[in-house]
Amino acid sequence: MVRKIGHYIGGRQVPGAAARTVASFNPATGEQSGEVALASAAEVRAAVEAAKAAAPDWAETTPLRRARILNRFLHILEERIDELAAVITAEHGKVLSDAKGEIQRGMEVVEFATAAPQLLKSEMTENVGTKVDSHALRQPLGVVAGITPFNFPAMVPMWMFPVALACGNTFILKPSERDPSAALLLAEWLTEAGLPAGVFNVVQGDKEAVDAILTDPDIEAVSFVGSTPIARYIYQTATAAGKRCQALGGAKNHMIVMPDADMDQAVDALMGAAYGSAGERCMAISVAVPVGEATADALVEKLVPRIQALKVGPGTDPEAEMGPLVTRAHRDKVENYIDQGVAEGAELVVDGRNLRLQGYEDGYFTGATLFDRVTTDMTIYKEEIFGPVLSVVRAESYEQAAGWINAHEYGNGTAIFTRDGDAAREFAHRIKVGMVGVNVPIPVPMAFHSFGGWKASLFGDHHMHGPEGVRFYTRLKTITTRWPTGIRAGAEFAMPTMK
Repeated sequence: MVRKIGHYIGGRQVPGAAARTVASFNPATGEQSGEVALASAAEVRAAVEAAKAAAPDWAETTPLRRARILNRFLHILEERIDELAAVITAEHGKVLSDAKGEIQRGMEVVEFATAAPQLLKSEMTENVGTKVDSHALRQPLGVVAGITPFNFPAMVPMWMFPVALACGNTFILKPSERDPSAALLLAEWLTEAGLPAGVFNVVQGDKEAVDAILTDPDIEAVSFVGSTPIARYIYQTATAAGKRCQALGGAKNHMIVMPDADMDQAVDALMGAAYGSAGERCMAISVAVPVGEATADALVEKLVPRIQALKVGPGTDPEAEMGPLVTRAHRDKVENYIDQGVAEGAELVVDGRNLRLQGYEDGYFTGATLFDRVTTDMTIYKEEIFGPVLSVVRAESYEQAAGWINAHEYGNGTAIFTRDGDAAREFAHRIKVGMVGVNVPIPVPMAFHSFGGWKASLFGDHHMHGPEGVRFYTRLKTITTRWPTGIRAGAEFAMPTMK
């Protein structure tokens, strides 16, 4: 049955009023599962009006009351995690255990945001001058928006809206049209938790909806996660319209394997980091950099049988370790990259192309792929593939390996596997990447820290969630006060100083 998927505006689901729609599919079967309404500029404006109308009361709601609503929402998520995970798997394709994992990581941000009374405490200094006091406040921006990708339909929105709501803003979410249903469940559950109508809204859509968000005069800030070309466009357009913007882009994450590394641990790490979620993660490891020929030979020798034994299947199969890619077009794009790697001379050790599973012949499956002897001038090294393709680039030394990472246009995440504390410290200190793992392949920060890369992986001054999220979603106001004391010093025309 094909479901009609609309928007969530003013505390209720609303059907799409515009004539334009797009189909959504079950990636495991290739069957159409939904018809998604694509919002017009007028429908985006309706969501903005709802958020704008709700903003004054929500901004005046005490942080403690906001926190209590988020706490009730957190309990709903805990109770219904299986329901939300099933929706994600049906539309995205990732295995159920991975879907639950992304929800849990999102829930950690909700839990962080329930500390709103503490997060919004300010500073105060008495007697900055004679009988003059100064204190600082962090106040909400107003209406803010998030534009989120297909690969984490629950977690990435939860990187944004819990902190935004805790800080007193109202929120408009534009999820990916490829897997739109998780956003509607989140909206319903927020309302059930007691969030007032209009504080959280969802508009489905494509570029028309995005451009309406970026140029709407009542939206104060935009958060985005996606590819680098789109992140650059989002940042440039939003800031040109006078908005705050944090736009997280693409990645090409390297993992250095030193000669002293625990090779079994490194292989386990690469299997999960390269092929988990079919490689559709901005923090996936897509480049392994073993240092020395002996290290490289040992790494590839151990990887090959593990990759060949990887269980690929529909996300609902409890034995599946990797599901399909999100769309047929994306599967074809990934396999075209594999073709290009072969054409440019990389050694194709394990070929994942043309995988067809019995009973799921129309699904968007690609097997895990391994390239060896990749060089830094090859397309598969330079560009983000966003699929289950791991490239081994052999380095002669640590200095050469680290130099490649620092020279790459992306700087999202990286890792080193070693027993040498000096090498690990040197790597963490000098590498030009925003998130670093030492014997940790996917160094995604916990919710009370902040997530974000460097270079072409981030446009804007603030990372997401954690303390950086609070700063992004608030304005700093500093207030200096002096009360009449019966003493008059007369008018002062010079720059005031605190004598």
